[in-house]
Amino acid sequence: MTDLETRVTPPGSATLRRAAPALLGYAAVRALGLLALAVWSAARDTNAYTLLTARWDALWYTRVAELGYGYEVRLPNGDVHSNLAFFPLLPWLERLLHAVTPLSYADAGFVVSLLASLAAAWGVFAVADHVYGRRAGVGAVLVWAVLPVGIVQSMAYSESLFTALAAWSLYAVLSGRWVTAGVLASLAGLTRPVGLAVVAAVWAAGVASFVRDQEAPTAETAPRRGAGAAAARVAPRALGMLLAPLGAAGYVLWVGHHTGKGPLGYFDVQAGWRNGFDGGYAFARFVADKFTSFPSALAGLGLIVGVALLLWLYVVCVRQRQPLPLLVYAGAVLALALCASSYFGSKPRLLLPAFPLLLPLALALARLRTSRSVLVVGCLAAASAVYGAWWLNGSGPP
Repeated sequence: MTDLETRVTPPGSATLRRAAPALLGYAAVRALGLLALAVWSAARDTNAYTLLTARWDALWYTRVAELGYGYEVRLPNGDVHSNLAFFPLLPWLERLLHAVTPLSYADAGFVVSLLASLAAAWGVFAVADHVYGRRAGVGAVLVWAVLPVGIVQSMAYSESLFTALAAWSLYAVLSGRWVTAGVLASLAGLTRPVGLAVVAAVWAAGVASFVRDQEAPTAETAPRRGAGAAAARVAPRALGMLLAPLGAAGYVLWVGHHTGKGPLGYFDVQAGWRNGFDGGYAFARFVADKFTSFPSALAGLGLIVGVALLLWLYVVCVRQRQPLPLLVYAGAVLALALCASSYFGSKPRLLLPAFPLLLPLALALARLRTSRSVLVVGCLAAASAVYGAWWLNGSGPP
C-alpha cells in the first residue's frame, strides 16, 4: 500500500461548480432533517431551534463565547465540569460573528454550524472525488448526510466545523499543499481534542513522502540543479508538519498554565468530566452490563454489531488501498471514540468526522443506477430525519 496512491482527477476538481450536485443533495437532506425536527417538536410543544442552539454542549460553547473561560459546575459526587474542556475555535467564531452582526451568541453558533456543515460536505466531496472520482464524491457526501445522527451537523456543536477543517486538510495533503494542510490541521486542533487525528495524518503522509524521496531518487534529486528542487519540495512539507500540531499543543499548554497544573493540566480537566482513554475497557464493561437482562441485551447486541461494522468498514478501507493519510485519520478518530472511558451515548456523534470510513459505502452507491441510488438515499434520508427528530426530543446528544 502506498501513501498517496490516488486517482488522477482533472484540474479544478475541488471547484464549487464540480461539487454543486453533492452540495445540493446535502442541503436537501439537511432541510428534510430540520423539517422533521420542526414538525416533531411542534407536536411535542418543544422549540426545535432551542434544541439545536441552546441545549447540551451548545450552552457550554455560547458561555465561553460570551464570558470566556473559568466557569465550572461542581456536582454532588465531587466531579468538576469545567468549560476548559471545550476547545476555543467555535466560541471564538461565535464571538466574532456576534460582534459584527446583530446575532446572539446562540444564533451565531447556528450560523457557524450551518456554513461549516456545507464546507464539510464540500471537503468530503473533494477528498472522495480526488481518490475515486466525482460520482463517488457525491455518494460520500450523501452517505455522510444521511447518517442516523446527521442532525448534529445542523446543531451549534463543533462536529461540522471540525469535519470541514479535517476534510480540507486531508485534501490539501492529497494534493500536495503541505502548508495549507498544516494550517488547517492546526485549526482543527483548536476545535476538538480529536484534532490529533488530523495531525497524525499530516505527519504520516509527510514521513512517508520523505521516505519515498530517499528510496526513489529522481532526476530532480540529482546534484546541482536537482538539489535546489529537492529543497523546494522539502521545505513546504516540513513547514506543514511543523504547523500541524501547534493548535492542539497551544491550547493544552495554555490550559495547563491557566490552571497552574503544568503541561498535563488539560487531562485533569477532562478527568473532572470522567473523560479519559482506557483502551476501551470502560466501553467493553458498559456493553457487557447490557446483557444482565433481556431487554437491555438487545441493545448490547446492537452495540456489538455496530462496533463490528465500523471495524469491518476500516478493514475494507485498507483493502481498497485508501491513501495513507485517510487511513491514519479514520483509524485515529475510530480509536479515540471507541476507547474513551465515558459518555458512551456520545460515541455515534464523536464518529461523525470519520468520513473516510464511508467511502466503501459511497463506492457501492456510485455503482448503482441513478434511479436506484436516488431511491436508496431518499429512504435513508427520511429514516435519518425521523430518528434525528425523535432523538433530540428525547435523550439527545449529551
